[in-house]
Amino acid sequence: MTGRIITARHGRPDLSRDVRISSKEYGDWWRRYDEVSLHPDERPPESLIELAKGAKTVLSSTLPRAIDTASQATKGERDVPTDVIYVEAPLPAPPLPFLKLRPGTWGVIARTFWFLGYAPRDTEHHLQTWGRVKKITAQLGEHAREGDVLLCAHGYINWMIDRRLLKEGWTRTERDGGNQYWSWRAYEPPVEG
Repeated sequence: MTGRIITARHGRPDLSRDVRISSKEYGDWWRRYDEVSLHPDERPPESLIELAKGAKTVLSSTLPRAIDTASQATKGERDVPTDVIYVEAPLPAPPLPFLKLRPGTWGVIARTFWFLGYAPRDTEHHLQTWGRVKKITAQLGEHAREGDVLLCAHGYINWMIDRRLLKEGWTRTERDGGNQYWSWRAYEPPVEG
């Protein structure tokens, strides 16, 4: 019997968002964000620990914040394979000089620019990311054939996975935390017939 697909967003990284920075500085800030682990005070909700305990397979992005999330969710009691395919969708710094904004605001602007086609050289375009998401859902579906699969990844890529799974006929049956840190979504497989 096919299991569920569960996607979880990582916990809060150990990098302050309480700064005002330029677009160029946002690019540097985002690179640091990709390199840091979780804040030392972060702990997963019990609901995520229970999901990890019941999952046949637990997977993670290769970024430290996702790896740490998977480790905490599994209490470090199992090996969690990582794969670069699960990393966050790109957030290239938008070409807007002279502004000083908080990283969260830059993130919204950067995501909008990226979604509208802004992808500097060597940056994955949003259409390419949708192609990657199609491969991700196929992989998760294969793992789900053996039982529940939990993916510890990132906010926007999980949102894209959500859109793709729903399009493929999966049903979102549970959701906890919206799109906040430690949030998760569970999907039941399409009804065959």
